[in-house]
Amino acid sequence: MSLFRYSAIKGSGSYIPSRRIPNDYFLAHQFYGLDGTPLESPNELIIQKFQQITGIHERRYVDKGLKSSDLALRAAQQALESADIDKETLDYLIVAHNFGDVADNGRSDFLPALSSRVKHHLGIKNPRTVAYDLSFGCPGWLQGVIQADYFLRSGEATRALIIGTETLSKVSDPHDRDSMIYADGAGAVILEATSAGQPAGILAHHSESYTYEEAFVLRMGPSYQPGPEDSPLFFKMSGRKVYELALKKVPQVIRTAMEKASVDITQVHKILLHQANHKMDQAIVQQLFRSYGRTEVPPEIMPMTIGSLGNTSVATIPTLYDLIVKKQLKGHQIGSGDILIFASVGAGINVNAMVYQCP
Repeated sequence: MSLFRYSAIKGSGSYIPSRRIPNDYFLAHQFYGLDGTPLESPNELIIQKFQQITGIHERRYVDKGLKSSDLALRAAQQALESADIDKETLDYLIVAHNFGDVADNGRSDFLPALSSRVKHHLGIKNPRTVAYDLSFGCPGWLQGVIQADYFLRSGEATRALIIGTETLSKVSDPHDRDSMIYADGAGAVILEATSAGQPAGILAHHSESYTYEEAFVLRMGPSYQPGPEDSPLFFKMSGRKVYELALKKVPQVIRTAMEKASVDITQVHKILLHQANHKMDQAIVQQLFRSYGRTEVPPEIMPMTIGSLGNTSVATIPTLYDLIVKKQLKGHQIGSGDILIFASVGAGINVNAMVYQCP
């Protein structure tokens, strides 16, 4: 029997900050519109509508002094322990993020790379453990997994550690109601090459970038509160445009990946989506099922963490996966042979999807 080389997840880890931020934390905020004028609706109503749309009732923020690389280190340590491997055997250490190590004053630090910092703090001496960072918007962690899959399948590498980490609370404009979406966290997996006669691990993936008209729907910009021209920049989003693009493109990208893997929608056990908006994710999955001529979506197919963890960007999917495999997400579990879909959309605009069969 011929053996084929696949990439499979050997272990996983995550770091969820302990600081809980409920929605009423924002009651005292002064929100402004795009034109710099105060929003007329009372904050109680703004927050109520926000929760109805996004599904978020609380999120997690890091304690002062903690940076993205600190979170990444903690998730990586868990993943290494889970995989029970020698850290010196890693061929790649990839860290996906978008803002570097953001200090409490909002300044970002990118040098040395976060991957170099994590490798240093893990105490890895092997110079052949290649460490690099990846900036690809919210789909960055999944794109890191896709890149690592190419390395592993080629035979050039055997093991890779891929981490997604972000502290969005430090780049959020407190005067922008969209700031209530964002949160902090980190997630990681160990990807390992394996040989099998039957499909196992990563079966297929697909990525696309839309930059002709959509590049700046997610961007950095000044606070909505009027102030000096040299004021700090914050993470900004044209929410409606993101929603429309995600609903149109994400199901297409997922379906392309599924077709590459020769997988039908009836075979899918779980869909692990990047989570920025509960209603948007529901609409994406419904659109995917409709593309297969199906109107009913199994209620348990899409695990959600956004309600209590918020949008943690690149950390969302690996954290979600880690919680499921460690049986820490009530009502959800995965086992050998189960087919999972990983998919994300974010700044770029970038969209990606991966089909994975649990070994």
